[in-house]
Amino acid sequence: MGKLLVGGEIIGLSGELGSGKTCFVRGLAKGLGVDREAWVRSPTFTLINEHEGRVPLYHIDLYRISGALEIEELNLREILYCEGVSVIEWVERMPGLEPEDYLHIVFDHQGGSRRRLGFTASGNRYMAIINQLTRKGRSS
Repeated sequence: MGKLLVGGEIIGLSGELGSGKTCFVRGLAKGLGVDREAWVRSPTFTLINEHEGRVPLYHIDLYRISGALEIEELNLREILYCEGVSVIEWVERMPGLEPEDYLHIVFDHQGGSRRRLGFTASGNRYMAIINQLTRKGRSS
């Protein structure tokens, strides 16, 4: 998926702890050309990690956010609507600031190392990404 992104995309991730959200972001970072030496980890305590690639990757974690005021203090609008790719773990904790168009991915732990991912596109840009992924999956 990272190879398909051009910048300006917003991807929201939902799923229980340990369901693979951060692992997914590592793969996305690789596709965006983030240096292999970069330490892509969950920003649970820093809240936002920025990684340089062909476009910036903003990895946001809202797990420890307790309300709208804390979200406002993060100035997420500036990050979400920039030229980078914004990936938000625990996007469901972002009421009222949710972007109109974005890609929502739900991670479902299926036991062991198995995961099921559900994709919901809001907007044509994100529907096109899903369609491209689906075509690539069929040709593999």
